[in-house]
Amino acid sequence: MRHKFGYKKLNRTSEHRKALIKNMLNSLIKYEQITTTLPKAKVLKPQADKIITLGKTNNLQNMKTLISKLQDTKSANKVKKTLSKRYENRKGGYTRIIKAGFRYGDNAPMAVIEFVDRDVEAKRVDKKKKDAVTASPKSEDKNQATA
Repeated sequence: MRHKFGYKKLNRTSEHRKALIKNMLNSLIKYEQITTTLPKAKVLKPQADKIITLGKTNNLQNMKTLISKLQDTKSANKVKKTLSKRYENRKGGYTRIIKAGFRYGDNAPMAVIEFVDRDVEAKRVDKKKKDAVTASPKSEDKNQATA
C-alpha cells in the first residue's frame, strides 16, 4: 500500500525534481504546449492548474508568490495578464494531456501537455525567420566592392 506517499519522485532528488517542474512550468507557460514523458506530464498538470488559479486573483501577494514559484517575471506576467484573462470564466481544468506514443530510444511513453484553448502562435516564439538569415551584411559588402 502507498500510504503517506503523496507525490511521484521521478527517480530524482528533491532539488532536481523541483528544478525540473519549475523549468517545465516556465516552458509550458511560454510555448503553451510541450512534449514530455507521460509521468512528468501527470506531475506537471496539477502544478500548472494551481499556477493559473493563483494568477486569477488580482493582488500583490499572489504576484509575489507567482514570481517566487516560477523564478521568472516574464512567465509570471504572462500568467497574470494573458492566461488569467483567458480562463476567468473556467473553474478548473486549464491543461490537458494527450498521449503521443512511445519514444524511439527507450520506449518511454510520451505525452503532449497543453493549455485548453491555447494560442497556436505561442509555439513559434523563438523561431528565427529565414529572411533574416539569408540577408546577411557580408554578401552586400561583396556586391558593393565589385561594382
